[in-house]
Amino acid sequence: MINFSNSGNIPLDFLTQIKRCASVLQAGGIAAYPTDTVYGLGTDVYNDSAVKRIFAAKQRPVTLPLPILIGDLSQLNELAADIPSFARKLMTEFWPGALTIVFNKAPALNSPALAGNSRIGVRLPGHAVTLRLIQEAECPIVGTSANLHNHPAPLTAAEVREQIGTVVDFILDGGPCPGGVESTIVDVTADPPVILRTGAIPEEGILNLLY
Repeated sequence: MINFSNSGNIPLDFLTQIKRCASVLQAGGIAAYPTDTVYGLGTDVYNDSAVKRIFAAKQRPVTLPLPILIGDLSQLNELAADIPSFARKLMTEFWPGALTIVFNKAPALNSPALAGNSRIGVRLPGHAVTLRLIQEAECPIVGTSANLHNHPAPLTAAEVREQIGTVVDFILDGGPCPGGVESTIVDVTADPPVILRTGAIPEEGILNLLY
C-alpha cells in the first residue's frame, strides 16, 4: 500500500496522479488529498467559486473560515500581513508539520475561505505528496479536512469516498495518513499567542517554546 509520509521519494507513476490532481485544482475543481495529519479537501484559494464549493461539499457553515496550506514559505507573504517574532519561532520549530498558525491576513487578500474575518490560518504540511501537489498547482490551497462537517476526519481515501466521494472532482489516494490527528492551531495575532485547538503537536511543546 502506498504511504509516502514525509519522505521525498515519490514514484514517477504517482507523480502523474499528482499532476492530474493539480490540474483539477487549477481548473476550479475540488480534490481530496493525503497530508501528514488527515485527508484534506482543497482547491485554489484564489478561486472564489471553487472555495464556495468546498463549503457546500462539507456542508460547512460559511461563517467558519477554512485553513490554507502552502508549499513553501514564499507563499506566506501572499497571505499574511505580518509575521511576529514568536510566530517565526513556531515556524522554525514545527514547520513543515502539523501546526496551523493564525495570522492577520494580507490587505489585498479577499477570499470566501476567510469567512469575512481579518485573520487567516496557514500551515506548511510535512508530507511529500501534499507539498508536491501545491507546487504543481502553483498556488496555496484550501486545507480543510475532507469530511462532512462535524463528522470524523478521514485517514484514508476510502473514508473520503464514503463521506463526500460523490461531490468531489478528484481523490488522490496516497495511502493512510501517517498522523491521524488534526493539526494544532495557534493564534499569533494575540500577544501572548493563544492555542485555539490542541492537535498533533502537544500544548506543552508550544508553551515550552514560547515561554
